[in-house]
Amino acid sequence: MNPLLGVFFHWLGGLAAASFYVPYKRIRGWSWEIFWLTGGIFSWIVAPWIFASLRTNDLFGVLGAAPGKTLFWCWFWGAMWGFGGLTFGLTMRYLGLSLGMAVALGLTTVIGTLGPPIFHGTLFELAAVTSGQITFAGILVTLVGIVIVAKAGQAKEQETPTAISGAGVAEFNVKKGLAIAVFSGVMSGCFAWGLDAGQPIRDLSLAAGTDPLSQGLPVLCVVLAGGFTTNFVWCLVLIARNRSAGEFFGRVAPEHTGAKSGLVRNYLLAALGGSLWYFQFFFYTMGESQMGRYGFSSWTLHMASIILFSTLWGFALREWSGSSGRTRNHVKLGIGTLIGATVVIGVGNYLAT
Repeated sequence: MNPLLGVFFHWLGGLAAASFYVPYKRIRGWSWEIFWLTGGIFSWIVAPWIFASLRTNDLFGVLGAAPGKTLFWCWFWGAMWGFGGLTFGLTMRYLGLSLGMAVALGLTTVIGTLGPPIFHGTLFELAAVTSGQITFAGILVTLVGIVIVAKAGQAKEQETPTAISGAGVAEFNVKKGLAIAVFSGVMSGCFAWGLDAGQPIRDLSLAAGTDPLSQGLPVLCVVLAGGFTTNFVWCLVLIARNRSAGEFFGRVAPEHTGAKSGLVRNYLLAALGGSLWYFQFFFYTMGESQMGRYGFSSWTLHMASIILFSTLWGFALREWSGSSGRTRNHVKLGIGTLIGATVVIGVGNYLAT
C-alpha cells in the first residue's frame, strides 16, 4: 500500500472526470438524450468490460463465483447512483450554482465517504486514532473547499451581463430545490456504497492472481451496469417523448436546425467522451487499492479532484475571463483548499500504514 500513490491515482481520475464533457461539447446535431446514451454505452458497458478483461485474470470466472447477493447490491447501488446524476441538473435549476453545488456535492461527499465505515461499525474506532483524526480533518477541509468554489461560481455568474440583466435564478425555489438537492446528494453517494459492497469480488479477483492495482475493475462492471440501467430507461423515455431516435442515423435535432450532424464524427466524440468518463473510476479503483484501512476516504479524494480539475478546465477555456480579480482570487483559494485537503487525507492514510 502507498497512500501517496493512491492520491496521485485519484488526481488522474479527477482529471478524467473533469475532461469527459469536452468532447461532448463538440457534438453537433444531436439531442442531449442521444449523445448521453451513446457516450454512456461506452462509459457503463464497453470500456468497463474491455479494461476489466485486459487487466484482470478470469473475469467471467470471478464474477460467476461471486455471491448473488453481492452482485445484486453492487448493481442496486449503481442504479441508485444513476438517479443522483439525473437529478443533479435540477438542483442547479432551483437553487443556483452556489447553493446547489454546496448542498448536493457536500452531501455526496459525506454520504459516500462516511456511509461505509458507519455501516461496518468502524467509524468511532477510526476516529479514535491520530491517523483517523487527520483523515477526517481532511474530509472537513474538502467540504470547506467545495463551499468556497461554489461561492466563487455564484460570484462569477452574477458578474456576467446575462446574470446582471436577469434576476439571479429564474426558477429559484428553496423547498423544491433543497428536496431535490438532498435526494441528488444522497443518491450520488450510493456509488461508493456499490464499490464497498463489491469487496467479495475484489477478494475473488486477487485470489485469481489479478494485480492488486486492478482488483476493483470487475466490481466496476457490475456497479456501472446499475448506472446504465437507470440512465438507459430515462434516455428511452426522452427519445420516445421527443421522437429523436432518427438522430442515431443522421437526422438533425430540431434545436440544431441548419447544423450538420457529422454522424461518424459524433459517434467518435461520444466514444471518446464516454471512455474518458469511465477512466475516472478506472483510476479510482487503483487509488482505492492503495489507501489501506482508510479506503473510504477515496470518495472524498475523488470529489475533491473532480471539482479541482473542473475549475482548472474553466480557467483553460477562459470561462473566468470576465470575472473580477476578487472572484478569481476566491476560486484560487478554493483550489488551494482542495489541494491541501487531498494532501491532508493522504498524510492521514500514510500514518495509518
